[in-house]
Amino acid sequence: MSMRTPVLTAAALLAALAAPPARAEDFIPMRMMAPSLALDLARAALEACRARGFQVAVAVVDRMGVPQVMLRDALAGPHTPETAIGKARAAVSFRASTEELSALTQAGQVNSAIRHIPGFVFLGGGVPVEAGGMIVGGVGISGAPGGAEDDACARAGIAAVEERLLM
Repeated sequence: MSMRTPVLTAAALLAALAAPPARAEDFIPMRMMAPSLALDLARAALEACRARGFQVAVAVVDRMGVPQVMLRDALAGPHTPETAIGKARAAVSFRASTEELSALTQAGQVNSAIRHIPGFVFLGGGVPVEAGGMIVGGVGISGAPGGAEDDACARAGIAAVEERLLM
């Protein structure tokens, strides 16, 4: 064994001891919906659309836009799952409902180019889900006859689990 190995080990140990300790501001506290809450929200939104006579897909994404739950009613179109995910992802990423974003991203508007970002859909029906003043996920609906109807179903799903979102 060479003398070099213990010297390098000692140097690494001293460097680690000299490093500043981790601070609370070095980390970002986050809240995320548990899968059970995301599923209950999706079920409630699906039922709200069924009660209105609409066959839809419902997606719930986490705060990063990653799908947690996807429900597609039996007669919802084949495009609806991906569209619902894109709406939910857009709502979370841009921190606004896609009903609002739809108007802001129309052709000729300053923000119209964001409509070309792959994986995002800027039609009504995507709503951020908030808890304790922070966005914890998003819900997207696709398949009702228009963005306003999709939006209403998404909001009904959130309202159904509202007490569980209060912190």
